[in-house]
Amino acid sequence: MQQSIEVEYWTVDRNGELTTPGPLTDVSEYVEEEFVEPLIELKTPPCETYADLRATFVDQLDELLERADELDKALVPLGTPLDGDSIERLPSERGWVQKRVMGENFDYAKHCAGTHLHFEKRNVTDQLNVLIGLDPALALLNSSSYYRGERVADSARAYLYRKKSYEQFPKHGQLWDYVETVGQWERRLERRFDEFKAAALRAGVEAKTVEENFSHDTVVWTPVRLRDAMPTVEWRSPDATLPSQILRLAEETGDVMERLHHTNVRIDGSSGSVADDGIVLPEIETVRDYTDEAIHDGLDSPDVAGYLQRMGFDVGGYAPLSRKIGQRESISPAEARELRLRYGELLKRDVNDLLEDQRRSGR
Repeated sequence: MQQSIEVEYWTVDRNGELTTPGPLTDVSEYVEEEFVEPLIELKTPPCETYADLRATFVDQLDELLERADELDKALVPLGTPLDGDSIERLPSERGWVQKRVMGENFDYAKHCAGTHLHFEKRNVTDQLNVLIGLDPALALLNSSSYYRGERVADSARAYLYRKKSYEQFPKHGQLWDYVETVGQWERRLERRFDEFKAAALRAGVEAKTVEENFSHDTVVWTPVRLRDAMPTVEWRSPDATLPSQILRLAEETGDVMERLHHTNVRIDGSSGSVADDGIVLPEIETVRDYTDEAIHDGLDSPDVAGYLQRMGFDVGGYAPLSRKIGQRESISPAEARELRLRYGELLKRDVNDLLEDQRRSGR
């Protein structure tokens, strides 16, 4: 089963101030600007094995970090930039439409950097449902608790994205119910497109402009998406964080996604488990309860930690950065700059450690 990774990182200068990526986007075809100025996105190509995915991701990051050093820039592996620095969107017609439709709430998304895992489409209904059921696993990568210098949740990014940015359009940005068929999912997408288009028309946007910038599969920003262009099932729940943690999550999630092709998947009760005799997903309201705890309390929630352990994750192997940064109620702009630099250095050390592991294993 092919897999790929996308991750967004903040770009800062040598003083820890947010800055634009500039020539960093010229490193390769797999490096792109995001929709706000300080964000850069790295994408791996589809990889046939986890070993290939790991090697490709680490090599790409190493090349990108070397170029960043040459430009006196650093990349920061945090779900938000921590404080209230002004963040501007890159000019685009698509972004203009979103702003007109969503209003000021759209600005919350400017502070969010995430990790996206892509899985080759196979048993698509089961894939969609399993990734919905695994949504609470976002807690494993929580990497920032702060928005504009104030502590808001263990995963500030997930809180801002789901609860604030899409507050008025929950079906476009929050977790969906399980599905019985792919056709049911596609009908939901059709309805979401029609709803968004109607809202855009009410906001004074021409129908042609909506149709030129959005399609059924790109009009939603839900944690689980079907991507026709790739084609993949995409899981967008976790924060941006250190590559070693992303790779651990990619491997363990990939194991569950591979297992579902060889066993039965069913929805039942409130416990959930991944076992030799099948994958059991809890009822959707239970998943939503776990997800809320994962966003607000992370792995400090015993219920979340226990659930993730039952679902096949080695919870003790993760070290969410939100815990390392601390639990203060607020941080100053100067502290935020220092933290961004500190975690930029930690990112470089993490990549060096991964490279050393590859050398020792002969890859």
